Amino acid sequence: MGHLLSILLLVGLGLTFDFLNGFRDSASIVAPVIASRALSRRQALTIVALAEMAGPFLFGVAVATTVGNAVVSAQVLRLSVALAALTAAITWNVITGWLGIPSSSSHALVGGLIGAAVMENGWGVVNMAGLDKVLLALAISPLFGLAVGYLAMKLVLFLARGATPKINMFFKRSQILAALALAFSYGANDAQKTMGVVSLGLVSAGVLPVFGVPPWVIALSVSAIALGTIIGNWRLIRTVGGGFYKIRPVHGFTTEVASASVILGAAALGGPVSTTQVVNSAVMGVGSAERMSKVHWMVARQIVTAWLLTIPLVALLAAGLAPILARWI
Repeated sequence: MGHLLSILLLVGLGLTFDFLNGFRDSASIVAPVIASRALSRRQALTIVALAEMAGPFLFGVAVATTVGNAVVSAQVLRLSVALAALTAAITWNVITGWLGIPSSSSHALVGGLIGAAVMENGWGVVNMAGLDKVLLALAISPLFGLAVGYLAMKLVLFLARGATPKINMFFKRSQILAALALAFSYGANDAQKTMGVVSLGLVSAGVLPVFGVPPWVIALSVSAIALGTIIGNWRLIRTVGGGFYKIRPVHGFTTEVASASVILGAAALGGPVSTTQVVNSAVMGVGSAERMSKVHWMVARQIVTAWLLTIPLVALLAAGLAPILARWI
């Protein structure tokens, strides 16, 4: 395969992953605001997509640097590693999206990158400190989402005690601003992971002398993820919006505020987290703050199972793809 064609394939796979990421994760971002009927499906998806595009431009690319440069050494990798990682992650997203399972695109991409890199270069290519940072962020962020959602709901219920039903209108309107904040945080975190892998591939191909995220990579990535968001995956939106319990405006508002707080905090520290995980956990935390039996925990168990399986299965798939792609690059 020609050098230029390989680079175009890298960019094409990156944009495809971002599109699917936006298509899938739109459920996590817009489900609360749609389920509570604060906005229509089309209004929510369009507004959220525009907010996502601003995230990395206003908040920097610390997460992209962590994923692309802190976990593995770009200088010793072949381009086939980035291609295998993206291909494996895309395959996983298509399968779980078709089944309506809100698994983590972030887990898929990290698993694919590690599996392909280790297959081609061994464990020595992995920066364990960087990998520990990524895995720690992915592991504890759902717990933070659950805890912050629970505490935020308790605080909201305390502050709104004795309020008249008119307060629902306040929550309904405020939820729109909260959804925008959540979308911005999504662009500042999730949209950057593919930027990191694409930039890593560009270093491996000799296009970039040292690791960095070019402005055109940022622009293309956020455009692709925004396009995927606008189209949206209605099956996943229904799962997140109604699979756990009936979401009212107070739930949607509290979930979005809690989720945005956790995701923006992680982005500021350069820690990649999964919006899907954080929002789903916050939804459960908010619901359990009213009463534990309110949450359909069987749905939660199915989603957690998908989270746990994602990294090892995608790593194995990428490990199998890497040597095949290496023969063609």
